[in-house]
Amino acid sequence: MNLRDKLRGLLVRLYARRVEGHLDHAQVPKHIGVIMDGNRRWAKASGSTTVHGHRAGAEKIEEFLGWCSETDVEVVTLWLLSTDNFDRPQDELGPLLGIIEDVVRTLAADGRWRVHHVGAMDLLPAGMQATLKEAEEATAHTKGIVVNVAIGYGGRQEIADAVRSMLYEAQDKGVAMTDLADSVDIDMIGRHLYTSHQPDPDLVIRTSGEQRLSGFMLWQTAHSEYYFCDVYWPAFRKVDFLRALRDYAARHRRFGG
Repeated sequence: MNLRDKLRGLLVRLYARRVEGHLDHAQVPKHIGVIMDGNRRWAKASGSTTVHGHRAGAEKIEEFLGWCSETDVEVVTLWLLSTDNFDRPQDELGPLLGIIEDVVRTLAADGRWRVHHVGAMDLLPAGMQATLKEAEEATAHTKGIVVNVAIGYGGRQEIADAVRSMLYEAQDKGVAMTDLADSVDIDMIGRHLYTSHQPDPDLVIRTSGEQRLSGFMLWQTAHSEYYFCDVYWPAFRKVDFLRALRDYAARHRRFGG
């Protein structure tokens, strides 16, 4: 690292401390959703492989959760694998699934996070299903941040699964379809989502400069605030995180009113 890079790094750290010092913890979001985008483009820009990009993105996760633990964040949802990602070439998808499985094991072994899977479990390989179940059981009584690992996740898939769950529940209870139709409301659907009994995201962060949700938590983000960051996920820094929190704190949330 040359002198210019060292000076730049020092200035960024000093600036981060300044932003953190002015952060109002009373205005920190309770639930943050993260669309961790840009691993492949980061790898291409740095002249490395796609697999290396995914590994670098995975390594960023614990660092990010550490920043969240320094605030009053209670829930973090990390979008690790979408339902659309299953269409990627097998030479990329296979290693990616292995990296994600390692992430889940690492989070469970850390001892600071309560791991919860959100997504279509039946779409995942049997080994990953077992890893997710083991992680949830091992961290069920952990008092730290709830970390939703969105794996095999799609917003439309989640809503379809919620409706299916409602229908099966009604069938098991012997409820007539006409009675079910009359009783369906927003709260009922919410109870059948993957994030049932959790607060909706207050803030959604997407890295890489893309400004779209791509199907992320379509139901839960109806009143969320969004923060789009130009930095690729592996290069996401604490100062970028603090800027997102500062931007969120400065907004006046109307919740549709």
